[in-house]
Amino acid sequence: MSLELAVTHVMGTASKYVPRNVSRVGGHAREGNCIQRSFRKFAILSKTGVSTVGTTSVTGVMGTSPIAATALTGFGLIADSSNTFSTSSLVSGSIYAADYAPPTPNMLTVAVLDMQGAYVDAAGRKDPDHTELGSAGSIEGLTLEPGLYKWSTDVGFTSSLTFEGTNNTDTDIWILQIDGDVKVGSGAEVILAGEALPENIFWQIAGSTEIGTYSHVKGIFMCNTKIMFKTGSSMTGAALAQTAVTMEATTIVKASVCDATVGCIEG
Repeated sequence: MSLELAVTHVMGTASKYVPRNVSRVGGHAREGNCIQRSFRKFAILSKTGVSTVGTTSVTGVMGTSPIAATALTGFGLIADSSNTFSTSSLVSGSIYAADYAPPTPNMLTVAVLDMQGAYVDAAGRKDPDHTELGSAGSIEGLTLEPGLYKWSTDVGFTSSLTFEGTNNTDTDIWILQIDGDVKVGSGAEVILAGEALPENIFWQIAGSTEIGTYSHVKGIFMCNTKIMFKTGSSMTGAALAQTAVTMEATTIVKASVCDATVGCIEG
């Protein structure tokens, strides 16, 4: 799937990107065709489990597959009488695992395959507008405007990173292709400006992701391995891991990502 972008450069560390004919990753098209993705209703979706310690709060739906519910630890799960889902005082929505009663296993299989498909989609976008932005993978203090970005290294920031839109939520899309790990420093923050939306920011991460203590990030994190939330960290968006998600007194609020086939969970 192509991503066509008109690019205008400005002075300084930031560059302006005005997207045209841009489509969302793994969701409905902005302009053009794109496949609906069932994973989009999840605040957290993993393949090898989700664990938490401390007072965690998840606003949204959570799931894991193909592993069983025993890999969901620290949540004090309460099984529904239908055995198709469970609940927890730490999670506002339903919680699903591969060993629950039908139709849950099939639903999760489809969601995980779609999650993997969206990762491949994002990783395969061609002709990035900016490559190796920052210094040796450090994107500390930068302002990123809509566009396709690519790094062949680890990427991180220690204090702040800003996504600045053009006040057009229909076309302002960010895709970050990262071949290494992502590390967010303790107390760091992702800042949104110009009506940038978390659900329009796609982090495609080939390695692992570490969200530092008391830091706050925004966006859809699609990680090829694990996502680790350190003590007091938080996210507005979604954590989609092809291995595990671990949390320590973490707050995750799912951004509103609407999908015509599965509906919306408002964050």
